[in-house]
Amino acid sequence: MAARTLLLKLHARELIVLPQRRRAPVVRGPHLSPEMIDALPPEPITGDLSSLQPLEIQVVGPRHPDYQKFQRYLARHHYLSYGGPVGENLGYLIKSRSGVDLACLLFGAAAWQCAPRDQWIGWSAQKRAQGLQSIANNSRFLILPWIRIPHLASHILGQVARRIDADWQHRYRHRLHLLETFVQQDRFRGTCYQAANWIHVGQTTGRTRQSQRHRDNLVHAPRKDIYLYPLNSHGQRELCR
Repeated sequence: MAARTLLLKLHARELIVLPQRRRAPVVRGPHLSPEMIDALPPEPITGDLSSLQPLEIQVVGPRHPDYQKFQRYLARHHYLSYGGPVGENLGYLIKSRSGVDLACLLFGAAAWQCAPRDQWIGWSAQKRAQGLQSIANNSRFLILPWIRIPHLASHILGQVARRIDADWQHRYRHRLHLLETFVQQDRFRGTCYQAANWIHVGQTTGRTRQSQRHRDNLVHAPRKDIYLYPLNSHGQRELCR
């Protein structure tokens, strides 16, 4: 997908000439029907975490019957919305023991460069290029707005962390050693990640890739806290091999 996007940009700038399309481009992202957009949210669900356990953790993908619902939840209720993942990714839909939808998580490709993360790992640029596929980025985490259960978010993070390596191997035939996420400071405090023992390693600079190209006209992005979660005791060593 990244390579195709680059080719389309080069074609648009008349630097290359691509052959004519054989088929229309696929429109990415979930379809939101008027019924879904206008539907009133359910009544708030409150109580203790124990009343929901054991949680049902579903891996969802395009062939899963709940995948469209997973997409709609993120598109409508997550502050970053959702346009569909690119590359290796894994989505989770979390339900209570009685089948009530509670939360959505999405993991995808790790950031290409992240100085605090790379310093924590201690790898070279060459090792990073070789080992980046062993890191997954938690790009979306949504507790549905009407779910108000204390400690649910950190409990879900812990449950998913215990199984994601096996789930990733089942789908992509290679291991994960580390999870990462970026928490926007002006919106969230990262409390659930801290409670789930994720490690705070620093902050982003607040600059985008466009800032590096156009230093006289800096493009600022919200600063984000960087959290990491090692999936095993030897993850750093494996990433530096």
